[in-house]
Amino acid sequence: MEPLQPGAVAETPSLGDEPAAVVFYKVTCPTCQMAASPMERLYRAAGDRFAAVVQDPADRAAEFAAEYHTSFASIPDEEPYEVSTAWGVRVVPTLFVTAGGRVVDVVESWDREGWSRAAARLGELLGIPVPPPSEEGDGLPPFRPG
Repeated sequence: MEPLQPGAVAETPSLGDEPAAVVFYKVTCPTCQMAASPMERLYRAAGDRFAAVVQDPADRAAEFAAEYHTSFASIPDEEPYEVSTAWGVRVVPTLFVTAGGRVVDVVESWDREGWSRAAARLGELLGIPVPPPSEEGDGLPPFRPG
């Protein structure tokens, strides 16, 4: 199943129709672990317009938060991954930006350029500055598959 593409209708977890960032991740995924800091930066910029869906139980998400110093809440989506399947998530991490109940951007895996583009789009929609979650020289690679 393909991920929801821009223009697709999406039920945003607990965020309604307002612009939001929704990230799907798994605690054992090395790319998700690497992307924990960018996820946290995006959360700090977007606040309650950010949702994280974790493909693990809540206790594992709490362990991830403690280990990787994240403060965002995560919505558990355990097997058979009904929420992830509904969104067409194929790899983690996957970042969606939504507005008006529709997907306006999607980025699979860790892709600095894609995550920066999505963050800028979210900032535009929210009318607030949302800095890039990663910049060249911060120690993260430009791309890493999920």
